[in-house]
Amino acid sequence: MRSRKRDTTDNFYEIFSDMALLMLAAFVFLFALILISARLQGGGETQQTRRELEQLQQQLEEAEQRNQQLQEEMTTLAGTDVREQMEKILASAGLNKGKAKHDFDMFVKGLRDLPGEDLHLVVDATGSMHGVTTFLIPILRVIVIRSGKRLSAVSWYGDRRTGTFQGSMGEMFDQLMQKAPFIGTDETIGHAFRTIAHEAPVPGAYLLIGDEPPTDEIHYHAIPAPVFTLPLGFDNDSSTRFAYRKLAEQTGGRMLTLRFK
Repeated sequence: MRSRKRDTTDNFYEIFSDMALLMLAAFVFLFALILISARLQGGGETQQTRRELEQLQQQLEEAEQRNQQLQEEMTTLAGTDVREQMEKILASAGLNKGKAKHDFDMFVKGLRDLPGEDLHLVVDATGSMHGVTTFLIPILRVIVIRSGKRLSAVSWYGDRRTGTFQGSMGEMFDQLMQKAPFIGTDETIGHAFRTIAHEAPVPGAYLLIGDEPPTDEIHYHAIPAPVFTLPLGFDNDSSTRFAYRKLAEQTGGRMLTLRFK
């Protein structure tokens, strides 16, 4: 069964940030309300109104300072937490040392060096991928975060069907886990790239995730952006490695192989 649990850590930081911003907004609203009230009373400023404005102005400045402090604390805390989580994820996948770490770092560097600011993720949603999706999502989060790219879209493919989602990274991964079928047998990669080019703007690069070679024809030169490929499995067969390497090379991307412990 696929996990549909949202990232509670992300939700905590979102709530924390929203509370700080709402506090600042409340003071701004009150400040504006007193100004409007004074204008409606004829534009004259009574001594009481001036005192209220001075007090509110002071409170507003304090609120702004506290809001900035909260934002800085949140950023520091979130950054530390994310780094620790990423290290744990890479360690669980065997990508935290040796040649595996070097290959992973080179793969991410290739994404980071690409022109453009965004990345479109394309995921195999046939039956053979069903068992790895829960483990895969954290790895994909690490790749996106470390690449410094914005995840602009997530698409799935299988049996000549596709689906494309846009929004925040959490929303798109949730949509992928909930709506991608992860059934079927046809790895229609060529059809997928012909379709998704019309479903979302052209990104800086595509990142293709799958575990079997295509079952249809791929028109490499018609793909509008480099394709970075990630064939999955402990020991990918030679046909999968060959197909994914060729797709990456023909479009200006790079291939990385993950080996699950």
